[in-house]
Amino acid sequence: MKKTALYDKHVSLGAKIVPFAGFEMPVQYSGVTEEHFAVREKAGLFDVSHMGQFFIEGPGAKDLLQFVTTNNVDALENGKAQYSCLPNENGGIVDDLIVYKMEDDKYFVVVNASNIEKDWNHISKYNTFGAKMTNASDDMSLLAVQGPRATEILQKLTETNLSEIPYYNFAVGSVSGVNNVIISNTGYTGSGGFEIYFNNENAEQLWDAIINAGEAEGIVPAGLAARDTLRLEKGFCLYGNDIDDTTSPIEAGLGWITKFDKDFVSKDTFAKQKEEGVTRKLVGFELQDKGVPRHDYPVVDAEGNVIGKVTSGTQSPMKKIGLGLAYVDKPHFKLGSEIFIQVRNKNIPAKVVKAPFV
Repeated sequence: MKKTALYDKHVSLGAKIVPFAGFEMPVQYSGVTEEHFAVREKAGLFDVSHMGQFFIEGPGAKDLLQFVTTNNVDALENGKAQYSCLPNENGGIVDDLIVYKMEDDKYFVVVNASNIEKDWNHISKYNTFGAKMTNASDDMSLLAVQGPRATEILQKLTETNLSEIPYYNFAVGSVSGVNNVIISNTGYTGSGGFEIYFNNENAEQLWDAIINAGEAEGIVPAGLAARDTLRLEKGFCLYGNDIDDTTSPIEAGLGWITKFDKDFVSKDTFAKQKEEGVTRKLVGFELQDKGVPRHDYPVVDAEGNVIGKVTSGTQSPMKKIGLGLAYVDKPHFKLGSEIFIQVRNKNIPAKVVKAPFV
């Protein structure tokens, strides 16, 4: 089991540690609900150093990324990032990822921890373009400073003007005396903030600096459990739950990152789905009665026929109701449709709604 550079810090803070994607990770500190509200109302600091980081560079870098990802890498300018996915040859998703354009012919790619090796092998397989690939996953750390007060906290530690970095843009600068930090206006919480990437040896220094800088604003350390409830309230997909090797971006509602004005893996399959429609879709739902939906719970119709399954579910701290994401068969995936979630052999009525939920 791997550990991030901040493992000892989490233990000293009394975090509950659990195995996640091959890493010993902090799942919570003070408690999920408290951490969740801190991020929605003030700020939270997450160690997400388990994520994978690749550098792809050289004259063939853009062509390689253009072919292995669904989004249009051509549209990226230096200092911009885009959400995308790696399609497989069977019309499924190898992973979702963020592609950063560092400079001409140099890209930085961030992938999910559970897929580092799989993604590396997949991209390498298509590297007939002569691009230079570097797996920096074991050498880099990633902190997410999230919440409405995250920007003012981080601004105390850097001369880079954070207000000049729009959403899905980034800069490379100095934070608390550490140089060459990638400062990215991205996140997985839907509450705003930044993600910063840097070398492992600076992890404790930057963690302490951010916690100290945010004391007056009420920043708290936050774990993976709150990260999950936060992303779910915003309807963000989690790989392994809501998307995987068998789901297409069109089914998953990721058509907006699937650009057909270029060639890429499984393009024809997705184009056909877009044109003809799909037989199932990933939808948001809210329970109309008490209950907590969970991953893999069956979705049924009024007659009790199975019409899908829950991929992610929780009790929303903000709305105080059960909500989640589920793949639902046609025609039940229409907005406003009444469906039922089987929670412990009880069929609880739910309504198909548009995410985000909050």
